[in-house]
Amino acid sequence: MIDHSRIRFFGDIPYAQEELRGDRPGLESGDRRWTFAQLADRTRRTITALKAVGIGEGDRVAWLGAGGLHWFEAFFATVGLRACFAPLNLRLAPAELAFILDDSEASLLLVTEDQLALAKAAVAEMESPVRIVTIGFSHPDHDRLGNDDAAPSEPLAQRPEDDIFQLYTSGTTGLPKGVRLTNANYEAFLKYSPQVEGFDYDASETALIVMPMFHVAGTNVSLAALAHGCRTIIEPAFDPASVLRRIGEERVAQIFLAPTLIQMLLDAPGAGDADFSSLRTVSYGASPIPEALLRRAQETMRCQFVQYYGMTESAGAGTYLAPSQHQPDLLRSCGKAWPGMEAQVQRDDGSEADVGEVGEIVLRGAMVTPGYWKREEASADALEGGWLHTGDAGFRDADGYFYVHDRIKDMIVTGGENVYPAEVENAISGCPGVVEVAVIGVPSDRWGEEVKAIVVCAGDPVDPDSVIAWTKERIAGFKAPKSVDIIDALPRNPSGKILRRELRATYWEGRDRTVG
Repeated sequence: MIDHSRIRFFGDIPYAQEELRGDRPGLESGDRRWTFAQLADRTRRTITALKAVGIGEGDRVAWLGAGGLHWFEAFFATVGLRACFAPLNLRLAPAELAFILDDSEASLLLVTEDQLALAKAAVAEMESPVRIVTIGFSHPDHDRLGNDDAAPSEPLAQRPEDDIFQLYTSGTTGLPKGVRLTNANYEAFLKYSPQVEGFDYDASETALIVMPMFHVAGTNVSLAALAHGCRTIIEPAFDPASVLRRIGEERVAQIFLAPTLIQMLLDAPGAGDADFSSLRTVSYGASPIPEALLRRAQETMRCQFVQYYGMTESAGAGTYLAPSQHQPDLLRSCGKAWPGMEAQVQRDDGSEADVGEVGEIVLRGAMVTPGYWKREEASADALEGGWLHTGDAGFRDADGYFYVHDRIKDMIVTGGENVYPAEVENAISGCPGVVEVAVIGVPSDRWGEEVKAIVVCAGDPVDPDSVIAWTKERIAGFKAPKSVDIIDALPRNPSGKILRRELRATYWEGRDRTVG
């Protein structure tokens, strides 16, 4: 359990655990290991180093690197200065990263050695280039963040209103938005998450983190594990063979896996003989899971499963399907609202829908973002009526369980990553031979959904591979279409709007829901 008398905010974790269990294993990644006392010491020294490069209250510190021990010292030191940490998606193209860096007004960009080339390519495309500072290695062209001999500094007292994370999400117009998450949001998370069946970690347990640390699932699960006092192992990248081995050898009890990662793990050689006996809970979310895959995972891993449904904008909280609720007739449900959260299905006029009636799923509670970074109109739309509008169409049954049925927004969720068609269509625009394009999500056994482009050509049909290659030169590879279909004309309504639902209907025919 979390000692709430000592840990009110995430920023309290290193120092509280130093007192409670300082000599116990805290963080591990690769061959590096820190006790909780070492984590606290490194954090204090990194506070000094960040102050030396000019970081102060309210500044944005961008991060480009894999999850590892340096991520945690940088995060805890940043919030210790009442600054805000902005980890960036490593899978984005340089131009996309440049936009986010410009938009965030980051004071500096912390970079690990493996991502220096990507960082330099991104900064080269910025309107106002940000200062690159290395962490964990030296480079002749860039300053390094401190060293082991830096004097320790104590953190500033934490305040509920301070932004601690700025996580960027894809935008409906193709422009990402920075989701602001505050100490107050995560104070509620720390209060209520231990009350969620399946999230009640024990200090004696080991948690394995395989989700990326620019994703709310990666940050939430790792920081929750540390708050509980767990030994927390960070995998820098997801490798199924390595994960299978670590679960058995390290006696892992807690792990979060996106459905795509569950599929990859079960399909890996040796999965049938792997030692899952230490697992207590597999948490999953980020995209819907096929029922057949969930049943297969239950039969193979033989532990409890808990599903989370939420958004970055709700600090990952929303609804959950508890282990005890993983019954055959409920496996398609995303469960009931978290403690401290409300969930509702609303009609277009904002009134609550009846049982079984499809409407938009909305969320309300202390874990919901105060808004997007410098996007007042987008914030007002997302939080209209005091509810966070998920953009997911769904319904509630008579027992209060929620079900995701479709999407109101055009968003595609592929392998746990959000992609908006506008982003992809903007990237395809200008491709030789393409006159018009519409992008939709279609079913995928591996990814849940995958991106498909449907194009109208000028004259002879274009080569689909050339369209895909053109797109990958402009945006992240996971956003590029996996396939391209060519048609004579796109279906439109009388006002000229493309009818994506009509385009999608053929591909989703015969399925009980129209999202992956």
